[in-house]
Amino acid sequence: MIKTFQTIVKLGSFQQAAEALQYSQPAITQHIQKLEGDLGVKLIDRGKKIKLTEAGKIFYARADQLLKEYEYLTNTISDIQQGQAGYVRIGVSEPTASHRLPAILSSFVEKNPKIRLSIRIGDSKLLNELVVDEQLDFAVCPSPETSLDTEFHPLLFEPMALLLYNTHPFAQATEIHLQDLKGQSFLFTPPNCPIRIRIEQLLAEKIDSDYQGIEISNIRSHKYYVQAKLGITIAPIATISPAIPGTVIQAIADLKVGPIVGVLRKRNTPLGTASEKLMLDIRTALLQSNLYVPEFELPSKLALQ
Repeated sequence: MIKTFQTIVKLGSFQQAAEALQYSQPAITQHIQKLEGDLGVKLIDRGKKIKLTEAGKIFYARADQLLKEYEYLTNTISDIQQGQAGYVRIGVSEPTASHRLPAILSSFVEKNPKIRLSIRIGDSKLLNELVVDEQLDFAVCPSPETSLDTEFHPLLFEPMALLLYNTHPFAQATEIHLQDLKGQSFLFTPPNCPIRIRIEQLLAEKIDSDYQGIEISNIRSHKYYVQAKLGITIAPIATISPAIPGTVIQAIADLKVGPIVGVLRKRNTPLGTASEKLMLDIRTALLQSNLYVPEFELPSKLALQ
């Protein structure tokens, strides 16, 4: 309708506008009547020669900008519907946040430059809460505690190993078992961290409570505390590899557990096309890493030093 109005003013008559736009003259008249009705004002005084009202003059002055804004809006909506534009809020835990996701997102952004991303890094408990509250579209993390509000789709297994300082008695050991770790000082993540919970369960089975612990919330920083000889840590290999100077990575022969990383989303809640597209890229990339092995067994020695 704006284009019709603009054409009438430029050509000076309804008839010439109808010919230029390839509409019937009654259709042109209906367009103007609808536009004036929507605006609640008269834009054109009809006569032998059309004349703009004061409102019509103001509207005509803004017509070009209105058309540009309308075209931008319709194109943006079309891009959103096709998944070429949008806003995706994703949550992710470590080590995936630092070691796997950047490369996936780099490829995704290159293919989808109009899609805006927001990335929140946290543990599974926090990310689950944010997904439930719909502050995140989905998350990539280890499985949180069972929730009726969310669903979890496992994708890969993150194997774990032992990180020691290079003067530790076990640094050059040929084989280490959990029961060998009696009396050691461990670096732990917070008590609600699923990785810590599982590690302490295993330690309790093998060495009861014969160990000490220092709590350090960010697992990525553990390697530097090990380097400073404040303790040793059991952590995902992706987090501690490659070993930094002064540290050594060793396998634990009977350690066959580790976080299962997957996609966490709110149950029965549809995602936008852009979110679905990113989630598919992440799932494809993580599955292709070939690390999700339900009956995974860690080798007795890791060639990571």
